Amino acid sequence: MSDYDVFLADCPARTTLDLVADTWSVVVVFGLGRGPHRYSDLRDRIGGISKKMLTQTLRKLERSNLVERRVLATAPAGVEYRLTRLGQSLLGPVSVLARWAEEHADDIAGDDGS
Repeated sequence: MSDYDVFLADCPARTTLDLVADTWSVVVVFGLGRGPHRYSDLRDRIGGISKKMLTQTLRKLERSNLVERRVLATAPAGVEYRLTRLGQSLLGPVSVLARWAEEHADDIAGDDGS
């Protein structure tokens, strides 16, 4: 059992929730769930994300030890991103959340088909 309680105002777990509940963080972690991706492939896969936002999100996830950046020995030099072990442990909850959002998007938007 954790010593943290997210209901407390100064709980460090709230910072963690803020990090992983961010829309772009969820989408990037979910996008890396099938394995490593180059930056450009990830950007192409994630519709609507700007280069700046993708870069900021990847850096934030990297600083938090959820994503690993690896320089590839290719010409021209490339970079790929992959989930760390900690990032892999987040993939399950993020996947459930993403699938739930896909399944209930119409319900939330008020278009339930009736």
